[in-house]
Amino acid sequence: MLGKFIAETGATVRAAAAEYGMAKSTVHKAVTSRLRMLDAPLADRVRAVLETNLAERHLRGGEATRRKYLARRGGAERPRI
Repeated sequence: MLGKFIAETGATVRAAAAEYGMAKSTVHKAVTSRLRMLDAPLADRVRAVLETNLAERHLRGGEATRRKYLARRGGAERPRI
């Protein structure tokens, strides 16, 4: 159920944990180790999603920081040069 959710939605481990009310470490263990024994093709799809999320996490973190400081300034965004 976790693997299918991640594969279909592209969700992060954190988002899947929140959706199912589980700890992030439990979700990660389930979709990286246990899923391989139950459904190898699904495990491969989930691994691809997790690799994509890992590659993009620095972008999401930077965007979150940018939004945080924009909100502190009152939301006025200066044009980038």
